[in-house]
Amino acid sequence: MNHSESENDGVWSGTWVAERLGVALEGDDSLPALLGLALRRNPKRAHLLVSHVLGKHVPQFPSVVHGHGFALGRRVRDLLGPGEAARAVVLGYAETATGLGHCVADGLGGTPYLHSTRRPVHGVARAGGFEESHSHATSHLLLPEDPSLLVGDGPLVLVDDEFSTGNTVLNTIRDLHERYPRRRYVVVALVDMRSPADAGRLEEFAREMGARVDLVATASGTVRLPEGVLEKGQALVARYEAESAARAAGDGPQPSGDLKPHGEITRVDLNWPAGLPDGGRHGFTPAHRERLESALPEMAARLAAALPEDARRVLVLGNEELMYAPLRLAHALEQRLPSAEIRFSTTTRSPVLAVDDPGYAIRTRLVFPAHDDPADGPGDRYAYNVAGAGFDTVVAVVDSAGDTPALHAPDGLAAQLAAHTSQVLVAVVPSYVPEPLHLPERPAMLPEPLRGPAFSSYAPEEVGWLLQDLSDVTLEAPTEEREEAIQSGGAHYAESLPVEYQPSEQYQELFHAALDASADRLARAVGAVTELVLAERSPRPVLVSLARAGTPVGVLMRRWAQHRHGLDLPHYAVSIVRGRGIDANALRWLAAHHDPADVVFVDGWTGKGAITRELAAAIEEFEAGGGPAGFDPEIAVLADPGSCVRTYGTREDFLIPSACLNSTVSGLISRTVLRSDLVGPDDFHGAKFYRELAGADVSVHFLDAVSARFPEVADAVDATVKELQSGDREPTWEGWKAVERISEEYGIHDVNLVKPGVGETTRVLLRRVPWKILARTGAGADLDHVRLLADQRGVPVEEVSDLPYTCVGLIHPKYTRGATGADGKAVAL
Repeated sequence: MNHSESENDGVWSGTWVAERLGVALEGDDSLPALLGLALRRNPKRAHLLVSHVLGKHVPQFPSVVHGHGFALGRRVRDLLGPGEAARAVVLGYAETATGLGHCVADGLGGTPYLHSTRRPVHGVARAGGFEESHSHATSHLLLPEDPSLLVGDGPLVLVDDEFSTGNTVLNTIRDLHERYPRRRYVVVALVDMRSPADAGRLEEFAREMGARVDLVATASGTVRLPEGVLEKGQALVARYEAESAARAAGDGPQPSGDLKPHGEITRVDLNWPAGLPDGGRHGFTPAHRERLESALPEMAARLAAALPEDARRVLVLGNEELMYAPLRLAHALEQRLPSAEIRFSTTTRSPVLAVDDPGYAIRTRLVFPAHDDPADGPGDRYAYNVAGAGFDTVVAVVDSAGDTPALHAPDGLAAQLAAHTSQVLVAVVPSYVPEPLHLPERPAMLPEPLRGPAFSSYAPEEVGWLLQDLSDVTLEAPTEEREEAIQSGGAHYAESLPVEYQPSEQYQELFHAALDASADRLARAVGAVTELVLAERSPRPVLVSLARAGTPVGVLMRRWAQHRHGLDLPHYAVSIVRGRGIDANALRWLAAHHDPADVVFVDGWTGKGAITRELAAAIEEFEAGGGPAGFDPEIAVLADPGSCVRTYGTREDFLIPSACLNSTVSGLISRTVLRSDLVGPDDFHGAKFYRELAGADVSVHFLDAVSARFPEVADAVDATVKELQSGDREPTWEGWKAVERISEEYGIHDVNLVKPGVGETTRVLLRRVPWKILARTGAGADLDHVRLLADQRGVPVEEVSDLPYTCVGLIHPKYTRGATGADGKAVAL
């Protein structure tokens, strides 16, 4: 039998059960497209809702599986709003929703993820647990590596494939709310099939707890169960299983596919990134997600190379709770091989009756022994709808805990698959096991901050750099080589430096003209943000600028406090790296020398708010890991066009001239470097001091030009501060929304390649490989330098009427060396 035809030859895959037991789905018209029906031997519920889009029992296109979960995540984000979404944690249910939960977290964006598990892990403390009343295997464990993952008061998003009674959700919330109470929960599923009574029970439970519980589902309805359906279903299962056993003893057709192996079994090395978790069993952070995204193209290439040349119909088969990694591998393979049909499904511990009928959701099953030494002892495991499905290759993805002799035994999974396909590839993902929590030994004293003139062209009292000097190390790489390495996943942007841009005479003239034109506006913004900090954060703040764009602003804020109030504020510069967090050793130094409550982090401007989120997550992780508490992650910025913070001087998107240049306006300091062979666990992050560029240095000139305007803007600053303090400064994250919209509209599908605002656009043109520049129609002199740089690099500038920023820089989305646009034409350098 070959059932590769779509949707079981046009017959709904619940027809067989509906006709024999009178079971019916009632509700949204989309339900039959999402669900089929099957029967199982279960004393609590005989019928099984079989999802067509989950990637568990029914092989499906991986893009469809990921797309459904991702869309649910987008709906949750819209429901919560950007601020609450940024504080959320997503929790998925084992085993069927471990991958779905991951996909929902992907759709939410920047959200940590954890799934429950039925696999105890030695040395990892249990953070919670609950029971699933109707499941074949009921006990769930919560084993986060970071014990603080469930501690926050942000929304908890609970993800399951279906809601039938709501009991699982009630059990989960009850257990977790007792330990980690919070104000809001969001329940997410592909289908909500609760009865009205069960739905009301959840609402009553929420009222009793004093928490809000929202529900998001792709479709909803109910299952109509006639009286006596459990007994009838059990009798039907017993009869068909007896017939199947009789066939197995004779020569009749065998829907379990118990045949002798004939296909070749081969291993393929994925080169899975070291230390990257295989899933969310112990937590999966945004940084983990970024590492996975970077590594997927290479791993998909390895799989593609291992496939037979004539492979046209390929199944990537995950393993029980291991769903997300195989799904993403399948999705990457689907994108890489558009001419092949790639499907995805997963093995399971749930026994389901197989009936080879187009109107039944489970047409065949493979049975094999468990191969991961399960805690509840040995038992059978199953792969459904694989036998007879016409796959010429099956890629079995298992974790290393399941790569045992039982996997490769004559009756094991590999042999069972080889009986039904000509090629089996076994890909092993290392099982992630957290290291035992301990406080590592650290040196008694961290080094003192670096200061000018030995490090930077700033005066020693202006700023202390909590960095190590890497000036003697060659770190620069051509812009095109860096871009290719970053986008291919071969390197992180913080592991190398761009070659310093040497401005032309015309560009330097633009800088000086822009500085002269904007000095008043800059001085007003510096004064306003400093006054807000003094009034609302601390009367004696410790300014800590995020190197290096924040450092000129930190120096100016220090100068304003000295000019206006006679204060001599301490100011330090520290490193923060997107995807890797803030320098934890710098935080330890600060906590040892100052009260963390007085520390105010300073940056130049916000774009889409990525660093704002990065800092909040990094401080939380630092404190959860035993670091000194009390740091406030709220950033103070000169300009907040992205509406990401409460402490700012202005929300206008205008040219801050310090963005026009690199080190020559930042004390001759490079951007910061974080590379394992240069920065040890007890070191500060690194940077270089470009002494050789002293002749072109305008760092002090920039500071003096703005400071000189302080006396004449004092009244304007007072008026601005009064207006800001009386207005609504709550972040709306409008910038993040705009970036996501632009990313989709221009087919980029990666917010990291969209750089909004004048400052970020300038950085794109100076450091990255730009694709195009979007400029708001009518933008004036603020964009003169952008237009000049774009012209020098051969980058088109496209005017857009409804742009929320003055301009937006787009990094080339599929960069290969020398490319500049979607057409692949070379950059004019």
